[in-house]
Amino acid sequence: MNVVETKNLVKDYVTNSIVVNALRGVNVEIKKGEFTAIVGPSGSGKSTLLHLIGCLDTPTDGDILINNKQVKGLKKNDLAFLRRDKIGFIFQAYNLIPVLTAYENVSFPLTLLGYKTKDIRDISMNALKEVGLEGMENRRPKELSGGQQQRIAIARALAKKPELILADEPTANLDSTTGTEILELMLKLNKTENTTFIFSTHDKMVMDYARRLIFIRDGLIQKEERK
Repeated sequence: MNVVETKNLVKDYVTNSIVVNALRGVNVEIKKGEFTAIVGPSGSGKSTLLHLIGCLDTPTDGDILINNKQVKGLKKNDLAFLRRDKIGFIFQAYNLIPVLTAYENVSFPLTLLGYKTKDIRDISMNALKEVGLEGMENRRPKELSGGQQQRIAIARALAKKPELILADEPTANLDSTTGTEILELMLKLNKTENTTFIFSTHDKMVMDYARRLIFIRDGLIQKEERK
């Protein structure tokens, strides 16, 4: 089953009356359990594609299907519910709430989903344990290293058990050793939970870990490689 499918996806941006064709008709199918990287240089359209799949932006033309459900035409609230219920996000800037502790950053999305207090506690603590942060739940982001902050972001994404996790340059701000640890962690979760991961990256290390590479340049898919 396809978790994600795009059909002739087009995205144009207008800056100072100049039209930039970020995506020019992209067709992609991602099946459940894939560990896939969208690869390309800066400005190739890889992050744009990831943001469109994550319903963080809307296409100029074309279709996006999440679990065979057409995204086009959904209202803002429905898109918000889709992101909340089905998709986890991991960004290179971590996007943690600085005034909240590690535990609070992980538990916050579960509160929005209406989980019971005891369940929120159990799920959040287990997620932090899974990413190796047991005992650090009361620390705020500024008290943690970059790698530890990225682990919080992974725990937050995993806590609600999404079918799809989108990781935009997740190793960009990490040294190679920490980056390897983060990728090993995500690969383990992919194997144990069968969670679908899609990366956007130009990092060779991420490319080495991915089982499928989708190469994009100038808004077009150039080729694919499977391992």
